[in-house]
Amino acid sequence: MIVAMLHRAGVKRIYGIAGDSLNAVTEAVRKHGEIEWVHVRNEEVGAFAAGGEAHLTGSLVVCAGSCGPGNLHLVNGLYDCHRSRVPVLAIAAQIPSAEIGRGYFQETRPEQLFRECSYYCEMISTSKQLPGVVETAIRVAIAKRGVSVLVLPGDVAGMAVDEMAAPSPALILADPLVRPGDTELVRLAGLLDAAGRVTMLCGRGCADARPEMLQLAEVLKAPIVHALGGKESVEWDNPYDVGMTGFIGFSSGYQAMNDCDMLLMLGTDFPYRQFYPNKATIAQVDLRPENLGRRCRLDFGLIGDVRATIEALLPRLEPKRDRTHLDRSLARYREARKGLDDLAVGRAGRKPMHPQFVAKTLSDMASDDAVFTFDVGTTTIWAARYFKMNGKRRLIGSLNHGSMANALPQAIGAQAAYPDRQIISFSGDGGFAMLMGDLLTLTQKKLPVKIVVLNNGTLGFVELEMKAAGMLDVGVALENPDFAAVATAAGIFARRVEDPADLPGALAAVLTHPGPALLDAVTARHELSLPPKIEIGQIAGFGLWTAKAVLNGQGNEVVELARTALLR
Repeated sequence: MIVAMLHRAGVKRIYGIAGDSLNAVTEAVRKHGEIEWVHVRNEEVGAFAAGGEAHLTGSLVVCAGSCGPGNLHLVNGLYDCHRSRVPVLAIAAQIPSAEIGRGYFQETRPEQLFRECSYYCEMISTSKQLPGVVETAIRVAIAKRGVSVLVLPGDVAGMAVDEMAAPSPALILADPLVRPGDTELVRLAGLLDAAGRVTMLCGRGCADARPEMLQLAEVLKAPIVHALGGKESVEWDNPYDVGMTGFIGFSSGYQAMNDCDMLLMLGTDFPYRQFYPNKATIAQVDLRPENLGRRCRLDFGLIGDVRATIEALLPRLEPKRDRTHLDRSLARYREARKGLDDLAVGRAGRKPMHPQFVAKTLSDMASDDAVFTFDVGTTTIWAARYFKMNGKRRLIGSLNHGSMANALPQAIGAQAAYPDRQIISFSGDGGFAMLMGDLLTLTQKKLPVKIVVLNNGTLGFVELEMKAAGMLDVGVALENPDFAAVATAAGIFARRVEDPADLPGALAAVLTHPGPALLDAVTARHELSLPPKIEIGQIAGFGLWTAKAVLNGQGNEVVELARTALLR
């Protein structure tokens, strides 16, 4: 009954690891024949993979874990799915129902453990309860775009039912149209008309509102700053875009927000308070009321879909004529962009390679409709700055949850959903090593994922944070293997590159290989990446770190940092 209902909801795959408490489920999947069981090597990978597929398709995807430790492994990936707002349903198997509460082998309380990372989490106790609970779980996950969890004791899963539940004609609901009322729109239009310099901050919520967003920017003569979640839909071919802001952004994005009289936030929950303007009027449009005003002081908040709100707002606005703020912001962006592009170079014999060069070369050589997944850390910086979007490419990361090791698992889900599309995992060495065992999933499931590992021998972003705080780095160094040799041992085509001159050829070989393939790119450890807003404390911190490093016999690190910055 469960498998049939999931199939009616459009589910095509279940990611997980089989276990005795899941036997009834896996057997039902086998008998049904229309849903694929994707056998991963870690349930955490299964949850991330389900999220990767849901990111691309927008459809419900399922992951599963056996009782106790099995479904506990799902938790981290489900947190990411939930915070990324993708529809995922998890089946968390439970111990035999008669043993619950008696300290049985592998007993946990999944209905409590998963409550924080789901919109709906319920245990099924009887076959008569099942249809209503499963339907609710499906509707909530799809309509709220988040996680639902079904807790299912193994003995209950195997219970007989008197008759199959009749298909519900309203299992999948259409998205509602939500926009602010006329009074609120008139007030917003008045604020925008009265403001001299307007800047727009646009995020993931603008994905379906690109033409309307551009039209609004033209009417307001407003530069557009994009959050990382909005990069794939906002940045490309946008004459008003002035880059990102935040710790991994552009100075031009920060300045465009800092210099405005009014900031209009559209579909973004950009989290870093220190990058918001201090004196500007701020208005925010978002579908989720809990997002309004939780990051900054808000003058006016509106609940609504971005596209519907802009469509209703535009006729009420008086077009602006003064382009001074926009043109100044665009000039700053061109300067900032050129400065970053100048860093993405590689010269024969100059070792180790700069990660910027790897990222830009990968972007240049990837297919027009490539899907990039990227790990948390410095890989996020290089992906945000150098991966070029074009309206066809997709970009998936752990943007809100910020988990290590997300890139390869999300690539597995993306490739399972689109077997003929180029899927690229842009992995850090720390994140890749954390869930490296699922290289075996690529070979077993014949998934042609391409993996590019930035092998710099450190948890780079953490090391940078330590130095900015004036601390000596502790616990960040990584004694890495030859990742290409590891991949080869797993039956995967692989290349290792140390010299920049060898990168284009090796990368071409990896990208054109018909099966899974890996590139181990040995890159500079001491690659300095500075945020657009430099705090006095950070300047002092780097100075303090330099002094401590020299006094503690680590002066070679200071020299290496300078050498990396200078030898381009």
